Amino acid sequence: MGQENPVDASRKFVRVTGCRARDLIEFDFAVGSPDLFVELILPEAAFAEFCRNNNVTILHSGSVTDIHDALTWRLRDANHKASGL
Repeated sequence: MGQENPVDASRKFVRVTGCRARDLIEFDFAVGSPDLFVELILPEAAFAEFCRNNNVTILHSGSVTDIHDALTWRLRDANHKASGL
């Protein structure tokens, strides 16, 4: 039986997923591994402060494999579909 790598909770990740009116930034935030994340929205200034305070690693959309992107369902995708965007 192989040993699993422990999750390093000191590593934090952010991936910007969109922008909304009034300078709101949509982003994914993950702790330990970029594969498990929560979706958040903050005003631009608060987003910058959040990133500084959490010492995040910024991920670009190319950081995740294409198959993972294709299989990932996001609440914002459902919201856009429901609102006709």
